[in-house]
Amino acid sequence: MRLLLLNQFFAPDVSPTAKLASALAERRSCRGDEVTVLTSRGQYASSDGSSNSRLSHELILGIGVHRIWSPNLGKGTVFRRCADYGAFYLGAAVRVLTLPRQDVVISLTTPPYIAWVAVLHKLKNRHAKVLLWNMDCYPEVAERVGKLEPGGVVATVMRRMNRALFRRVDHVVCLDRAMHRLLMSQYAASSHEPRSSIIPNWERLAQFPAGLQTERWPGYAQHDLAGKLVVLYLGNMGEGHEFETALEAAERLRNEPVVFLFIGEGRRKSEIEEATRHRQLTNVLVRGHLPESELKSAMASAHCALITLRTDCLGVMSPSKLHSSLAMSLPIIFVGPRGGNVDEAIERFECGVSLRTGDVEGMVAFIRSGLENRGLFEQLRARARLAFETAYCDTQTLPQFDAVFTSLLGQGESERSKPLPASQSNFERVDRTCMTSESAAGPHGQ
Repeated sequence: MRLLLLNQFFAPDVSPTAKLASALAERRSCRGDEVTVLTSRGQYASSDGSSNSRLSHELILGIGVHRIWSPNLGKGTVFRRCADYGAFYLGAAVRVLTLPRQDVVISLTTPPYIAWVAVLHKLKNRHAKVLLWNMDCYPEVAERVGKLEPGGVVATVMRRMNRALFRRVDHVVCLDRAMHRLLMSQYAASSHEPRSSIIPNWERLAQFPAGLQTERWPGYAQHDLAGKLVVLYLGNMGEGHEFETALEAAERLRNEPVVFLFIGEGRRKSEIEEATRHRQLTNVLVRGHLPESELKSAMASAHCALITLRTDCLGVMSPSKLHSSLAMSLPIIFVGPRGGNVDEAIERFECGVSLRTGDVEGMVAFIRSGLENRGLFEQLRARARLAFETAYCDTQTLPQFDAVFTSLLGQGESERSKPLPASQSNFERVDRTCMTSESAAGPHGQ
């Protein structure tokens, strides 16, 4: 099978979608498929343009990776972001027209509407199938965080683009039931409703083996965390998240051995820092991004993970920090609406507590129960790890994509496909064979 994958980021980039796309591409390549990737030379966390020195075409584990030039201006302003998006749209559209016919084109949603490039390939090659792997919902997410006027002209045009897109895609993969309900109710026409699946995101099992031992995080001693119950928020502190409930709980618990540790970046980080200073919350610590090498040790030093989601962002966002938290056996404190991916995991596996926005009493009671009965948290840790191994690791999710491809092509696995354990990962350690020419020989250089 010839498979083309479209996403703005790809290995060795560290963005969540890059890791997910890389895992899927690697699996299918190792099962015998001819996999091509169209991605950007830019980086998720870089804005100095240095990454544009990357090769325009290279082979990684037999995967043909075409890297399209972009100004790599970063996400600081709408103009910068749109400039990067525009360069990728144009470059991907030109490149997709020069590729041989693909059997399946997988499009993620970074940047938004890049799936139209997949449709462009289908228009040229009518037997190609298009799979939309939906990570974010536009214009809904932009409306709900105040970036677009709800129901305005721009939002209306974007919704019309979605409806037209859904008439042309063959399969939609959603991250949870709430996202599935939103997309199918808004954009799937009764005359042509694409097939759909719900497949959650994941972490690689091989990177989080059972009984993983880590060095003690250097910040443990630096921030005097010994003997304290650590509630960890790790990741993006963006506009789709809610922090007031946790800050009020921290204020209630200021005289108890509890620390709320926020690690990451995002537009709302400064709000958390300001609230911490204003309320004189000595039990709230805010740190920037940690090096990749310190992430697991920081998580291992925590007692539970905090995950939040604004109520109005249900269905348009799916917090990805859930999967690594479960992998590290961390009980989950979720503050947000019912029905999303985190609430579903807690309900199914009883691995934490799911609270609604403003339920300060519920959060305080849960944390105090952990202080009074550490055995309770040990039980929750075991359930969290069970949830990871049962539903949120690659050995469980990637086979679901295999089934989708089989369904799309209407046939069984090719005789030349070779099964590979999904937990096996080589991107981090493989020696890459690079091609410096766009016209390099081989099926991926055509």
